[in-house]
Amino acid sequence: MQPIRKPPVLRRAVAASLLLLSGGALADDQDLPSLSLEQLSDVVVTSVSRQEERLANAAASIYIISATDLARSGVLTLPEALRLAPNLQVARVDARNYAITARGFNSAFQNKLLVLIDGRSVYTPLFSGVFWDAQDVLISDIERIEVISGPGATIYGANAVNGVINIITKSSKDSQGGLAAAAGGDELRTAGMRYGGRIRNGHYRMYAKAIEVDDTFNAAGADTNTGFRRQQAGFRADWDLGGYGLRISGDAYQGRLGQTGTREIRISGANLTGAFDKRLAGGSDLHLALIFDHTERNQPGAFSERLDTIDLALQHNVRLGENHRLSWGGGYRNASDRVDNGPAFGFLPGDLRLHWANLFAQDEITLSPDLKATVGLKVERNHYTGLEHLPNLRLAWTPGARHLVWGSLARSVRAPSRIDRDLYSPTQPPVRGGVPQFAIAGGPEFVSEVVKVAELGYRSQMTDTFSYSLTAFRGDYDKLRTFEPRPQGGSEFRNLGKGASKGVEAWWRWQPVARWRLSGGAVFQDVDVSFRPESRDASAGSALANNDARRQWFLRSYFDLSDAHKVDFSLRYNSGLPNPAVPAYTELDAQWTWNLGPDLDLALIGKNLLHASHAEFGSAQGRNLYERAALLKLVSRF
Repeated sequence: MQPIRKPPVLRRAVAASLLLLSGGALADDQDLPSLSLEQLSDVVVTSVSRQEERLANAAASIYIISATDLARSGVLTLPEALRLAPNLQVARVDARNYAITARGFNSAFQNKLLVLIDGRSVYTPLFSGVFWDAQDVLISDIERIEVISGPGATIYGANAVNGVINIITKSSKDSQGGLAAAAGGDELRTAGMRYGGRIRNGHYRMYAKAIEVDDTFNAAGADTNTGFRRQQAGFRADWDLGGYGLRISGDAYQGRLGQTGTREIRISGANLTGAFDKRLAGGSDLHLALIFDHTERNQPGAFSERLDTIDLALQHNVRLGENHRLSWGGGYRNASDRVDNGPAFGFLPGDLRLHWANLFAQDEITLSPDLKATVGLKVERNHYTGLEHLPNLRLAWTPGARHLVWGSLARSVRAPSRIDRDLYSPTQPPVRGGVPQFAIAGGPEFVSEVVKVAELGYRSQMTDTFSYSLTAFRGDYDKLRTFEPRPQGGSEFRNLGKGASKGVEAWWRWQPVARWRLSGGAVFQDVDVSFRPESRDASAGSALANNDARRQWFLRSYFDLSDAHKVDFSLRYNSGLPNPAVPAYTELDAQWTWNLGPDLDLALIGKNLLHASHAEFGSAQGRNLYERAALLKLVSRF
């Protein structure tokens, strides 16, 4: 693939000003919500218990990125949107890769965070993480992003270790008519279109988008050749059938990705989701979802993968008397993973069929009018280690209508991925004495990593114009992955590491006047890892290398100068990373929006305005630098 470099200034200006299409365009509603902050606490969330509950009553460290946040921050991609959550750590690795986590253990191959798009898991069984360069949605169609820091295994299963991100798109009923817009400038160009209409007893929408991101440069000034081009299209249809709800949605994408030192990486995929909801007598409800997902990734010189996944989930929510709200259900996932290995390393066997099955139950018990307990257990069977038990206990106390005190105890696991058990190097090793001489020989004894977490939180709607949330946490990790020598030569993955994390998460919102809203957040954390005495780790410590900022904070301002002009700022700080060392940085993003008419908006976006460039991740010799940038967005609704 030819390097994706910045186009000439004139071409950038034309692309930014004249295109009327958008992939990361402004949301449909550019105004501050008419809801007061007190009313915003009544927003219904679903990710904590997978059933509806008020945000004010959710006994978890949960932050909501709203459609307004997405529109007024000027974000154009999903990873950049996740910077808006104070309980996530987001670091850009290069033009297309990100390191994203909650509560530590961050890396480009982060493996302790579960990510869902409308209930569809986007994790890869290769390394229990997310290929962020393959994930996209039309930003303007996102209703909200629910970000939970802390374990969610009782509801979501293994791999929901340090947090859950649930990206929830709007019902097609709420995205009617047409939207066409464009964004472009110094570092990217993106274009897309969406149209929604009515069908019998329901509504639909269709969309298409494209994005092109330039190469980045490292500290030595060398082109990293990590820019990319990606196209995506999809649809969603929703029917209200009188007590029944039905949703069918799907996406298809393809892309060409740059990679340092290799030919272009090609990716493609498609998915189809059907979700059925039924209201039952007595206030109970039933939810059934069936998902088909196909992905392909061809990485020259490394591997080529084709992954087909079928996922079936059932949940029944029912009230048992006055004091019990029970959720129970189960699920089954089947994945056919086919890998064509390269010579340097490979996954053996190349073709593997993976199975997961689970049963769970969670009961919310009303102990008194102001005290509730939630007890839950999931039993999940995975391909490698068999049954895993994933319990949790939560207490929620409401000393007043505007206050919530909550605490939780939970156990979660990260089940082995293919990289833990099936990674071998070289793929066809020399044989001595009839024994293959692998430098890396999988991890035949690798079992699940385990964490036990305690949390204590407080949420308050102090006044009609000010709210805040505080959470303290402590996590004890055991059986972390290490890289141990084998008696017959080479090394393998084992579970001889341990660790602990502790910290505080906080965020607040304040609306001093009707036209001005402020918000802020901070995380203070300490993550320590070490080896068990019997470990003889062969990776010089890199197997347990966690690269986490000890402190981060942000301050955001949304201000309406008038009905036609809005000015928004976002200031963020990240303390330095330890291993490899990356300096601390503070950066400012800004957006000015001009409403040119009832259905036309123009926005000027500034990124990384405080410095000419800064680094976020990687070693001093090869890490990428991200420069100050300017972009224009134009959006039209019809």
